[in-house]
Amino acid sequence: MSLPALDSTDSQALLELLEKMTADASQIQDDLLQQILTTNANTQYLKGFLNGYSDKQLFKKAVPVVEYQDIEPFVDRIANGESSHLISSHPITELLLSSGTSGGKRKAIPTTAEEPRRRAFYASLTATILNKHIEFWNQGKQMNFRFIMPEMTTLGGLVVTNAVSSNFRRSRIQNRSNCWNNDTSPDQVILCEDIKQSMYCQLLCGLVQRDAVVRIGTTYASGFLRVIKFLEEHWQELCSNIKTGNISDWVIDPGCQKAVSLILSQQMPDLADSIEIECRSGSWRGIVKRLWPRTKCIEVVSTGTMTQYIPNLEFYCGGVPLVSMYYAASEGFFGLNLKPLSDPYNVSYTLVPWMAYYEFLRLGHKQSATQDHSQDNDTNCMSTLGELVDLVNVQIGQQYELVVTTFTGLYRYRVGDVLMVTDFRNNTPQFKVVQRRNVVLSIDSDKTTEEGLLKAVSKAMQILEPLGYLLTDYSSYADMSCFPGHYVLFWELQMRENAGTAAVLERVQMEGCCNAVEESLDGMYKTLRRRSNVIDPLEIRVVKRGTFDGLMDLFLSEGASLNQYKTPKRIKSEKGIQFLNSMVVETFFSRVLPAFPPTG
Repeated sequence: MSLPALDSTDSQALLELLEKMTADASQIQDDLLQQILTTNANTQYLKGFLNGYSDKQLFKKAVPVVEYQDIEPFVDRIANGESSHLISSHPITELLLSSGTSGGKRKAIPTTAEEPRRRAFYASLTATILNKHIEFWNQGKQMNFRFIMPEMTTLGGLVVTNAVSSNFRRSRIQNRSNCWNNDTSPDQVILCEDIKQSMYCQLLCGLVQRDAVVRIGTTYASGFLRVIKFLEEHWQELCSNIKTGNISDWVIDPGCQKAVSLILSQQMPDLADSIEIECRSGSWRGIVKRLWPRTKCIEVVSTGTMTQYIPNLEFYCGGVPLVSMYYAASEGFFGLNLKPLSDPYNVSYTLVPWMAYYEFLRLGHKQSATQDHSQDNDTNCMSTLGELVDLVNVQIGQQYELVVTTFTGLYRYRVGDVLMVTDFRNNTPQFKVVQRRNVVLSIDSDKTTEEGLLKAVSKAMQILEPLGYLLTDYSSYADMSCFPGHYVLFWELQMRENAGTAAVLERVQMEGCCNAVEESLDGMYKTLRRRSNVIDPLEIRVVKRGTFDGLMDLFLSEGASLNQYKTPKRIKSEKGIQFLNSMVVETFFSRVLPAFPPTG
């Protein structure tokens, strides 16, 4: 099914199209699946199940539901030089890397030459929705922090990169004229592969043009907070550069030097002084709004586990709306937020029927959202997996795992996200991102999910928030080094009203936090915790300020991308655990058994 041929600048036509496609979702999905199957039925992968046919019912009966490890051998063969026809009738042009911080291993997702056109269509819809809801959102410049990873090449000649880098290199550089491309930072600064130099220069360009900025953003909320932290550490040097008209000597990237020199073309002492006044004011509350006063919105993904960063974002952004516009992954761009100004805690996405064929794995009695199927012996068994339903047949209030079939060689592929249906837009479901599928923590038969852990941590922080503390970030692991094992949480805290290191916490307060976390976990955990020698008391290890930046640096040094990085809520890396333990300043344990879970 071809994408509609519409003028991407015709907002009214795009809004009408959005209404039509959400109303006709069932037919669009059937037509789209038919096109995918007709085009790819004779690939080696599908031919083994469909024998060359393209029937929908045969597809549902014969083609298995798979995870990345099931298709990885095909991807590896293509990467090593075999024909793309193994999985796709169209040539695979790139492999897009996932972050690897959620699941522990980076996935290489195939893509084709047609995919950038689909993503451009998706971007046009996004711009149209923003234009409808946020007045003057595009009447100025955007300060969008992007960090490009170096390209690699496989033995077979395929480029390996990530989605952000691919989108920028393949699409944006070719067309810098539309509203999405009115950046404060020149291409050379964004393309700099040294993260520190790139971030410094992107901030410098944004500060020089502070009165022109109307939109600020980056991919994830955690990444934006890293930018703010970097600004806290370097604002004096940035002001000095602006005052003198000269960039710091340590910025040695030729592209950065040349591009920034054109923007930093003269001494600007008055501008430097005005920035310095804001940064020296004693509190960084609202610093984003104070430095960039025309800002209409902050565009970051703050859904799912990123909701933990919303209080910090609201503290720094000073009332500027937080806009979480899209639901996307390395596997594709799938959902849009049709109400950008909604409460950031209650964002729902609407799946775009043209982007992929969607199925939903119902999570019910046989398979709950707390189960981890990464170790299932037979992930293709329908009785094991439970019921699969089409896009238009999901039910409000029900949780599902998303399964997609794409134009790029993924067939009935488990994305790994748990979604809850909240409403419908015409005949198309809207949903909240709940969590990743896999279990975060488990000692015995307890199973604590990302969502469950986030709720428990949020509940515990209610003890510290009135005292002026913010939780900068956290992670966890199940410590099995002694018997019985116990949950360990790493917390990084800071004081709300200043940028300094938090004062030493009273033991009673932190032990209260340990108790509150345990009280907020599910009934199975509390039952096992109350039994002798099953689960030991929960432990919170408070770490130095900057620890989670250091953890990010560790992952980046091992090949992760800053654009995609998400703090792992269950730390699996031994190096990561060792690093976090090296930064611990104090430890606290729960001193009270959790209450008996209610019965009946």
